[in-house]
Amino acid sequence: MRAVAAALGMSAAALYRHLSSREDLLDLMVDRCVGELRPYPADAGDWLDGLIRLARHQLDLYRRHPWLRDAIAHGPAPGPNTLSYFDECLRILTPARCGTTAKFEAIGMLTGVVLLFAAQSGAPAPGLGQVDPAAYPHLAAAMTAPAAAVPHRDLFERTLRALLTGLLTDAPAP
Repeated sequence: MRAVAAALGMSAAALYRHLSSREDLLDLMVDRCVGELRPYPADAGDWLDGLIRLARHQLDLYRRHPWLRDAIAHGPAPGPNTLSYFDECLRILTPARCGTTAKFEAIGMLTGVVLLFAAQSGAPAPGLGQVDPAAYPHLAAAMTAPAAAVPHRDLFERTLRALLTGLLTDAPAP
């Protein structure tokens, strides 16, 4: 808090007149960043396409602000931008024939997948390295086999489509 106060040209005591804790500051920072998701992507396609477009914006946000992944983990109190994001997700999901609980679960899972992919950005590709292929023959075969042709190579989108379709198309309608 002292460093933040100094950057703002004030004392830590003065900063504490506006914020009661470091968590309050993190809440404000998270909400400010979530505001960068606006303006939300324009509608085009169905609810699934809409959520995937929004998820791509969310992934870009986490890549621009890597600290945000850890800040989200502390469970910030939702501010106006965060509430707006959830409202937009529910607006996009309006045509989905499922209950509200299933929609909130899907939004949570979408955010989890986005966080997973954001954490993976820049990670080295998996390889066998110094592993003895004779000890793990199936793994060795899988890692050295040519990639099978997959009609849709975008793993992020394939993951979200499978997850969201599974969660929301089989969920009972309200």
